[in-house]
Amino acid sequence: MGESLVCDICGKLATVHLTQIINNQIQKVDLCEECAQQKGVTDPEGFSLADFMAKNIEATAGPDAVAGSSLVCPSCGCTPRDFKRTGRLGCPECYEAFDSLIKPMLKNMHRGDHHTGKVPHELLHRVGLRKAINRLQDQLAHAVEQEKYEDAARYRDELDQLKSQSQPEPPAR
Repeated sequence: MGESLVCDICGKLATVHLTQIINNQIQKVDLCEECAQQKGVTDPEGFSLADFMAKNIEATAGPDAVAGSSLVCPSCGCTPRDFKRTGRLGCPECYEAFDSLIKPMLKNMHRGDHHTGKVPHELLHRVGLRKAINRLQDQLAHAVEQEKYEDAARYRDELDQLKSQSQPEPPAR
């Protein structure tokens, strides 16, 4: 069974999962029951993800942030009002132009404003191990160069230990 999804707003277990396709782009929001009710997402027939996102902008930046804003993306001409209407930004430069509106909304909807992505745990472990080995190799070379042989011996031992961890286990028979 897959990993449980958490609410994009509060981090509790999400039980309401919204998916909307606008112009062949999929937008997803996961909410817990409580946040879904607070945001008025209990009626899927009358719900618009674009409205939800626009409400989040107004809730975090103020009601005049969209209606009274003079912001315009210099690249595509998109305005906050266009974003509210469609639920989509016009181009990648819109993220820079509307930074003051988008960041608070993302912080309100997610756990932060920086996408960390998803990486398999085993790959993350191997990458961390590789970085530690590289760091120790640099420290070992520097210690030898500086004739600090006690430090070099310690780095060598740590390196041997890490390298033994990075060896793949033999296949089970």
